[in-house]
Amino acid sequence: MVEFYRVRVRTKGNTDVIDITQHVADAVEKSNKKDGIAVVFVPGSTAAITTIEYEPNLVKDIKNIMEKLVPSNIEYLHHKTWGDDNGSSHIRASI
Repeated sequence: MVEFYRVRVRTKGNTDVIDITQHVADAVEKSNKKDGIAVVFVPGSTAAITTIEYEPNLVKDIKNIMEKLVPSNIEYLHHKTWGDDNGSSHIRASI
């Protein structure tokens, strides 16, 4: 049997990293299932889910590396397409 649980999390944007471990654990516990697969996803093209050790300095490292790999202060072609300014967010979410 398939069950769905929705968790809403607010972000601050700009490579915000949020630990959702407890949210997922609570949903799994609420399901009372002993075996199965939990599928976690984010609807949207400027956010992503990954697995990391949630540790403050690693979070800082991720933010620093993302800014070096995908700078937020340059012009992306995407900006011309939609007239918005979030090209770096789309690219970061896809990495």
